[in-house]
Amino acid sequence: MNNKTSNFKQSVKRNMYKWHRTIGLITVIPVIFWTLSGLMHPFLSNWFKPQIAHQILVPKPINKGQIKLTFQDVLLKNNIQEFKNFRIVNFDQQTYYQLKSIKGDLHYFNTTTGIALSNGDERYAEYLARYFIADRSSKIKSITVQTSFSQQYKYVNRYLPVWKVSFNRKDAMDVYVETASSQLATFNTDARKTFLWLFDNFHSWSFLEAISNNVVKTCIMVALLSIITLSALSGILIYGVLWKKFKKPKQGSKIGFLRLYHRQIGICISLLTLTFAFSGAYHIMNKLNSNTIQNIVYQPNINISELKIPNNILNLDLNRLSNISLVKFKKQVYFQVFYNKTEDLPEETIYINAKDSSKLNNGNLEYAKFLANKFENKSEDTDEPEMECCTSNVTENDICKAKLIKTSVLYKFDDREYGFVFKRLPVVKLTYNTPNHTNLYIDTKTSRLAAKIADADRYEGYSFAFLHKFHYLDWAGKNFRDFFILLAALLILTVSLLGLMIFIKK
Repeated sequence: MNNKTSNFKQSVKRNMYKWHRTIGLITVIPVIFWTLSGLMHPFLSNWFKPQIAHQILVPKPINKGQIKLTFQDVLLKNNIQEFKNFRIVNFDQQTYYQLKSIKGDLHYFNTTTGIALSNGDERYAEYLARYFIADRSSKIKSITVQTSFSQQYKYVNRYLPVWKVSFNRKDAMDVYVETASSQLATFNTDARKTFLWLFDNFHSWSFLEAISNNVVKTCIMVALLSIITLSALSGILIYGVLWKKFKKPKQGSKIGFLRLYHRQIGICISLLTLTFAFSGAYHIMNKLNSNTIQNIVYQPNINISELKIPNNILNLDLNRLSNISLVKFKKQVYFQVFYNKTEDLPEETIYINAKDSSKLNNGNLEYAKFLANKFENKSEDTDEPEMECCTSNVTENDICKAKLIKTSVLYKFDDREYGFVFKRLPVVKLTYNTPNHTNLYIDTKTSRLAAKIADADRYEGYSFAFLHKFHYLDWAGKNFRDFFILLAALLILTVSLLGLMIFIKK
C-alpha cells in the first residue's frame, strides 16, 4: 500500500509541471487579451475620459407667458381623441406640448398657437445634443433613431429608444439622447469608439457572440476562466506549498532566471488572479439572463373625454412648476405635477385628479406601489388600468405574496445597491419581505421599472465590485483604485509572458 502511494506521489510530482504548463499555455492568449484590454480601462474611463459641457438638462420653471392654450385645446384643434401622455418642453425659445401618440411617436405642438412642429422630435433631439456638448455651430453628419443596443451603444446606457446625433467635428462626436425624458444617454468621441471596439472584442469577446450566440460565448469564457483558476492553484501548489520538494533551477541559466521571477511574481499576485477569474466568470454567467428591463413600462391609452379639468386651472405654484404630465391608474386619470426644489420646499411630485381637481394623498407612493404590482403581475394586458395582484402562478419570492415593509425616495445614487449604472432619478424604492429580500426601484416620472434587486443580484454585484473592480479601495480615491487595478493586470500579464518564455526556451 505504501509502495503504491509512493509511486502515485512520484507520478504526480513528475507530471505536475507538465499539467501546470499545459493549462497555462491554453489560457495565455485569453490572459493577454483580458489584461491588455483591462489595462486600457482606467485610462479611457478615468484619466483620459472625454469631458462634456452638460451632463443633465436642468429643469427650469415653465414659461407661463407662452402657454396660451390648454392641452385640451390643442387636442381639439388637432382632432386628437386618444393618446399615451404629454409633457411640456422648451427649446429654441418656444414652448411645446410634447405628446406621445398611441403608436408611441412623439409630436410637438406650440403652446401658443397649437400648431404641430414639423419633424419636432428630430429637432428636439438636435437641440438636446447641442446643449449637452455646448456646440451650436458644428454641422450634423447624421441623426437617426436607435431602437436597440449596439457595440457603441451598450446595455449599460439603459435608455431606448434614443436619437443618435453625429457631428462633423474633429473628434467625430456622437451624442445619444432620449427625447421622451430630455436625458443624455451617452456620448462617444473617436477615441472612445476605438476603446469600445477593443474592449468589446478583447475583454467581452463579442466576436464570439457575432459568429455563434451568447450561450456559446459564455460557455467558452467560463471554461477558460476556470482553467485560469486551475493554473493559478497549480502554480500556488508547485511554487508555494511544494517548492522545496522540486529540483531548483540552475543559478545563472536563462530558464532559472525566468522561472525565479515567474514564481515570485506569480505567488504575489495569485490571489488577485483567482479573484479576477472567479468574479469574471460569475459576472458572465449572470449575463445569460436576457436584459429586458428597458422594455418594462406602463403606458395605457388616455381619451380626451377623461380630462374634465383644463391644465390651466389646477391652482399650481407656477414659480416652482418644472413640468406636468398624466398618469392613469385605479380607473382614474391624474395630472402628475413636478415641482422644483427651492430654499424652503423640497422637490416633490403631486397628483391631481383630472375629473374633480382633488389632490391624491401620498400620490407618488400610491402610484409607485401600483406600478410595482403591475410589473410583477406579468399581465399581458398592458392597457388595463387596474388589475388584481396575486395570481395562482406566483412563487414565494413574488411581491404579490409579500408585505411592503419600507419605502423611500432616492434623489441620488448610492454605493450599496442603486448605483449610477441604473441611470434614472429620482426613484421610489420599495422593500418587500420576500425570502430573497426584493427591492423594486420605480421611476414614476416615466412609469418605468428602473431596477429590481434581489439577493442573487446583490451577491453578483458585490463580487464584481469588490473582486473585479476593487471598490474596497474607494476610501483611497478613484485614482489610487484605478492604479492598483492597472498594476494588478500588468503583473498578471507579466507572469503569463514569463511562463510562455520558459516554455519557448525549453
